[in-house]
Amino acid sequence: MGKPLTYADSGVDIGKANQLVDRIKDIAKTTPRSGVMGEIGGFGGLFSLNLSNVSNPVLVSSTDGVGTKLKIASMMDIHDTIGIDLVAMCVNDIIVQGAKPLFFLDYLAMGSLNNEVAEKIVLGIAKGCNESGCALIGGETAEMPGMYQDGEYDLSGFSVGIVDNDKIIDGSYIRNGHKLIGLASSGIHSNGFSLVRKVFFEKCKYDVNTKLDELGSTLGEELLKPTTIYVPTILSLLRDLPIHGLVHITGGGIDENIIRVIPNACKTIVQKNSWEIPPVFKMLQKEGDIPDIEMHRTFNNGIGMVIVVPDTSAQEVMDRLGAMNEKAYFIGEIVSRKEDEAQTQWV
Repeated sequence: MGKPLTYADSGVDIGKANQLVDRIKDIAKTTPRSGVMGEIGGFGGLFSLNLSNVSNPVLVSSTDGVGTKLKIASMMDIHDTIGIDLVAMCVNDIIVQGAKPLFFLDYLAMGSLNNEVAEKIVLGIAKGCNESGCALIGGETAEMPGMYQDGEYDLSGFSVGIVDNDKIIDGSYIRNGHKLIGLASSGIHSNGFSLVRKVFFEKCKYDVNTKLDELGSTLGEELLKPTTIYVPTILSLLRDLPIHGLVHITGGGIDENIIRVIPNACKTIVQKNSWEIPPVFKMLQKEGDIPDIEMHRTFNNGIGMVIVVPDTSAQEVMDRLGAMNEKAYFIGEIVSRKEDEAQTQWV
């Protein structure tokens, strides 16, 4: 008879996982929000809805990940910002429908549990939750030996928000003459990193520590900039300004995301040179010899959120954004569309 085997012998350390849960409980307490019941550690996260100010409540949910940007975090051995990306990708998707984020849950999988790395990731998630006004109420940490290489992990998240039914933003009020306002992105955000890595690391032979004068930083520092969370800005606008459409610019770029909210009888005219394109996108296009059409449908190219507003309110919205120190641009307008025309036109 050989030595009796334990779960730890197969690579899963339950004791280490329990230590991490205890630390996550403390981190979750830094994301307080009315409605949270109990603490992390139960079978499910509990949240009590206060509907006193909502006549016809609708819950809005979104789930997402960070994609291969995770590889940049591993290359840099910097893990305290990738959680912000995770929260941003989810809450930006629900704010575009007018929903205020309520709570967030995450899923973290590692080949071998590294509590120090995991804690940094969760601290980033908590920071993103605080910035967007939601609570971290639960999640799952999985140790999966043989599934991931040493130092690799996967990360996904899930958020839920609430909006009054008559305040849902669905694009139904968008008409010809509406203006498009673009909110600046912080950089590449969390989409297109498979192409980013192919251009910079495979073709150019850079590494994350390569200092690039065009960027004013190392390549890794630029690529690891967290995705902008637009929730506070949009909530401020929604209080008293007519916002008829919101578009989170993720995979598919402006082209494939804006058509999700405009009526079929309309098309979008986008002005190519109407905003400042960050240097990292110019470098990507030049070094990768990437056509314009591919850049437009893969990256945000400096615009992370598009706001569709009536012409009569456009300047007021811009003034409000300026007062909040938000970098914003008039980038186009809505016009009528013929049946055989594309819904996005660059001029």
